[in-house]
Amino acid sequence: MLKKEKLEIIRKWYPNAITTIDSVNMLIDFVEDELLMEPSQIMLADSICSDDVISIQYPARALDFLGPFKMGGLDGYPFTGLTGMSAFASHVPDDGAVFVYYGPHIGITKNGTLGEINRVGQHKNTGCCGAAKGAINKLITDQIKPGVVTELDYQMNTIEQIIYAEKERILGAASPLYEATEVIYDAIDKRINELVSLMTYKCKYVILIGAILINSDSDMGSFTETKRFDVIDLSSNVRKNMIGMYNL
Repeated sequence: MLKKEKLEIIRKWYPNAITTIDSVNMLIDFVEDELLMEPSQIMLADSICSDDVISIQYPARALDFLGPFKMGGLDGYPFTGLTGMSAFASHVPDDGAVFVYYGPHIGITKNGTLGEINRVGQHKNTGCCGAAKGAINKLITDQIKPGVVTELDYQMNTIEQIIYAEKERILGAASPLYEATEVIYDAIDKRINELVSLMTYKCKYVILIGAILINSDSDMGSFTETKRFDVIDLSSNVRKNMIGMYNL
């Protein structure tokens, strides 16, 4: 299947999506052309879901960056918190930059079905993101109790509380899973920016890219729709929104 045919399927749900390969290539071009740095000067942290399909489908060229330092757990929420961000901040080259890529993921099959993918070697589709779908099922059946977060299932309970806070919005949407993914993105974006604001980075720039990561069938690959692309110049503490210039 041609790339344009794949994009036509994905863009029915995410009109600005591009292939993840293209997004990584475009970011490397930006780093080299605009920041005058090599990828080897950039320390990458990602806060994306621990689902194995993300590692399988993520472009190998992302390994040109240092890292990645893993901040995310279920559906990409930054569960490593302040300690993780602090550890990551201490690893960046002095003359380099911090790059944080974050957001939830969702599946779309080659037939356009939202919330599912066909994984390597399997005959039947499975859920993606399974955590988000599971939380929505609990939301529908009133199994989520407000404020209840246990040690036994801390990450899942946290995701449940995030969507419970937007219960009416999610259940009233044409696609509760699509809407829940937007809600989870907003929660991740808020927390990442909160963590960044509490850090002191000993480098030149902080690059923040927030996105919906879209996985598809094993022969389709992955895609991304960027929602935030900010660059903070640490010498002046000026933050610039670059999404209009580079639609990653």
